Amino acid sequence: MDYTEFEFILPKGLVDRSGDIHRQGMMRLATGNDEILVQKDPRVRADPYYRILVNLSQVITHLGTLSSVTPQLLEQLFLIDLVYLQGFLNHINQQNGRLSPQGEF
Repeated sequence: MDYTEFEFILPKGLVDRSGDIHRQGMMRLATGNDEILVQKDPRVRADPYYRILVNLSQVITHLGTLSSVTPQLLEQLFLIDLVYLQGFLNHINQQNGRLSPQGEF
């Protein structure tokens, strides 16, 4: 069984340009390379608050039916969803990928 990728469901969901809501996604564990890419990103150097968007775009492997997850796309998240994803990312990486039996963190 692969313990490096985890399913999540956003509280509100990302609304795309067509009005479709994307709530269900997958996130993988972060790697050292992810951290290096975030540190090198010029958007993060210009605005350190952009770091979480770049970081999440690296580790979210899919979100709903969207073909790719970019920092620009994640700018459209509701704040409750951004906070949820930050917490989820921190939890799976600090707990060695363990979730509760119900899939909660």
